[in-house]
Formats: sequence, C-alpha cells, structure tokens
Amino acid sequence: MSKKEKAYFHLPGLFEFYELYKIFLPLFYHHREYFYDWCEIGSIYGSPEDCLWGGGRIGQGNQNPYEVLKLMNHYHISSRLTFSNSLLQEKHLQDKRCNDLCALFEKSEIQSGIIIHSDLLLEYLKKKFPRFYFVSSTTKVLTKFEQLVDELKRDDFLYVVPDFRLNKVQQLESLLQKDKDKVEFLCNECCFIGCLERKKCYETVSRQNLGEDCLDHVCKAPDSHEGYRFSKAMQNSSFISVEDIQNNYLPKGFSQFKIEGRSLGSALVLEFLLYYMVKPEYQIHVREAIYLDNMLDLF
Repeated sequence: MSKKEKAYFHLPGLFEFYELYKIFLPLFYHHREYFYDWCEIGSIYGSPEDCLWGGGRIGQGNQNPYEVLKLMNHYHISSRLTFSNSLLQEKHLQDKRCNDLCALFEKSEIQSGIIIHSDLLLEYLKKKFPRFYFVSSTTKVLTKFEQLVDELKRDDFLYVVPDFRLNKVQQLESLLQKDKDKVEFLCNECCFIGCLERKKCYETVSRQNLGEDCLDHVCKAPDSHEGYRFSKAMQNSSFISVEDIQNNYLPKGFSQFKIEGRSLGSALVLEFLLYYMVKPEYQIHVREAIYLDNMLDLF
C-alpha cells in the first residue's frame, strides 16, 4: 500500500496522555493485525501545564518531557508542541520553559513539529530552532475556503488545519495535489456548527495561558452544558467517519487527519483511538490490554 493510500492520524495528548500511549503504542506496533492496514500515526501533539505559549486548550500534562521524547523516539513518532497562543507579545518570546522545550524536542530522532498561530512566534522559532516543521493551527478559525487557499500557499507550513466547518465543502476537490497533501482535517469536533464565537473562545484560553485574570468563555451553543460527547460529535454534519476517510478522503488524495481530545479524559481518548484505528473485531483486545494494566488510571 502506497503512502498516498494511507491515513495519517495526529493524536492528542503528547504530555497529557503519556501513560495511555505507553500501553497503546506497543499494541499498535506489535499487533498490527488489530489495526486497519490503511492507518498510521503521523504525530502526537500537546503541551504541558503552565505553558505560556500554549493555546487551544489549557495544558494539563505534567509528564517529564525527557520521558515523553524518549517514548516518541523509541517508536519513531513525530512530536508536536502545541504552541498556538494567539496573543503573544515580544516580551513572551524569551519564556525559559517554552524555549527549553523547543531545545529538547528539536533534537528528536524524527523531526518534531510545532502547531502555531502567532506569526510573531513563527518568525522567532524559524530563526532560533530551524529544525522544526510548522502546522497552521485550527485556532485561526479559517472558515472560508479562500482563507484556506491563502494559508496553503504559505511555505512556512507543512500542514494547515482549517476550521472543521470546511471539512466537507466541495471546493476541496479542486485543490492541487500538493495542497491536498497539506490539509489536515479535524475529524471529531463536537462544537456547534453554527458557533460564531469560536475565535473568542480560543482567545480566552490564550489569555489564561498567559496568566491573565479573566473569566472562562461561556459557550452559548445548544446543550453546551453537556460538555464533549463523542456520540454528539458523530451527529455533527462536519464529522469525519472511518467510512468517510476510506471512501471519500483517501480516494480523493487527502491523507492527514487530526483527532481532538487533549482536555478530555484518557477513557474518551481511548474510544477515539479504537474507533478510528482498530478493527471492530479487535477492539475488545485493545480495551482489555489497557483496562487491565494496573498502572493506568483511565478515569
């Protein structure tokens, strides 16, 4: 099977779900019969707690970065640092913790990436840490096809993650193959399709990561009080199913798919991994291997 016929999944929780991946990755690489032969792991992304450059979600991972990198190197998986804060200023660029993380992950055996929003941070990182590749963050909320086209033209980015509401627009088929290769679809977003405050929500998270004293964003979407539900995400018109990937996206030349979930529990993230990557008849095998591991607290 050629590279073009494979789906590359970008998984949540580089720091947040280290213990889960420590069990899941050996299963993926040593029991490939459990998994769809058309899927691969493209990267694992995330940021640790109290991370000034973080965005999209409040970082919750407290795993030792050296242990994280060791695991990624062992399985030759690309690490992605989620540095998608949209409100960074010049004074924030010298943050020691974030610079130290870059210095560490730049030395990865397989090239690491950075998910980024701020052009100010982008220019700084390009000069100081030139070995990274960059991913244009979905926090830019690119909801118009023309915006996506403009972003794809930027040579700075290896991948571009558009807003989930562009997932199924017919114009995607008109893209050149080199641009299709750069589009990374957010598969399992649960956000209300008619939300008009997505950018404002992300900006609130950016302020909180910068340590500003501000209230949480209050979501006005229907049923927002229920929080994230995979069952609800599946009903979203922008949801990308396993069948969509096999029968629509891969045949049309798209290969990059992002699974969200950094701020959710490891039990729910496991459900994402099972749904997107594991053959139905083997899902119980993966569940048992993980549930019966006494070192992992899924809840």
